[in-house]
Amino acid sequence: MDRLYEAVEKKGHVCVGLDTSVDYIPEGFKKKFSSVYDALFEFNKKIIDATEDVAACFKVQIAYYEALGIEGLKVYKKTIEYAKEKEAIVIGDIKRSDIADTARMYARAHFEGDFKVDLVTLNPYMGVDSITPFLEYTDKDKGVFVLIKTSNPSSKDLQLLYAGENRVYERVYDMLRSLIEKSIGEYGYSPIGAVVGCTNSDEAGHIRKRLKNMFFLIPGYGAQGGGAKDIKNLLIDKNGGVVNSSRGILLAYRKHGDERFELHAREEALKMREEILNEL
Repeated sequence: MDRLYEAVEKKGHVCVGLDTSVDYIPEGFKKKFSSVYDALFEFNKKIIDATEDVAACFKVQIAYYEALGIEGLKVYKKTIEYAKEKEAIVIGDIKRSDIADTARMYARAHFEGDFKVDLVTLNPYMGVDSITPFLEYTDKDKGVFVLIKTSNPSSKDLQLLYAGENRVYERVYDMLRSLIEKSIGEYGYSPIGAVVGCTNSDEAGHIRKRLKNMFFLIPGYGAQGGGAKDIKNLLIDKNGGVVNSSRGILLAYRKHGDERFELHAREEALKMREEILNEL
């Protein structure tokens, strides 16, 4: 999280989401390659090249690659490796959750194996033992983002319910509090971060005050309806979070009626960065 904090200071708050569907690739570009897998990897490469200097990090959503089978997972691996060659911070958006022994295998796969990244997203709703195997890697410069208050509309079905005096999402933080407070980094943040959607503008101040030692991965910007005004209250002194945009950046070219996707992706990332900084 210290590295991510420093990346925000240097490059701004943008996290480019490589949640790349094959349908997002311009047809003219796709036709240049003998396989859809090559086209997918080359598309990702060009997005990374175009945005690496204006993005604090990249988030790669594994589902889009799993859906394509073994060859798709090879593209996931190659995309991570290419971003790491650029010295970028990479989040594996895997949202895993399982009993401790199985979680330990997931942690090994995504912190040591072919899919090795810097941080992963985790679903905590099986309890603390589904999280702790991943935390064994925090002394090896790894971190996690735990789903706390997400951006999808039906998050209210569970996360906003009361469990005693507190809402369920607050109980998740309470469950992790002792682990968070014993591992605070140089800038005041634990390697245990939180996924908090920017569509939670009504509760943003309360969430940030309560989760003060958690760095935020903030989805929901752009295509899901969140904007720069929604970010302000989720940060502390203009830092403490990265803001993800996937479709908004990857598909920016469609708004311009041409296939220069990497150019328009860069322009969109720059625009997003400036919108957030201006609001702050």
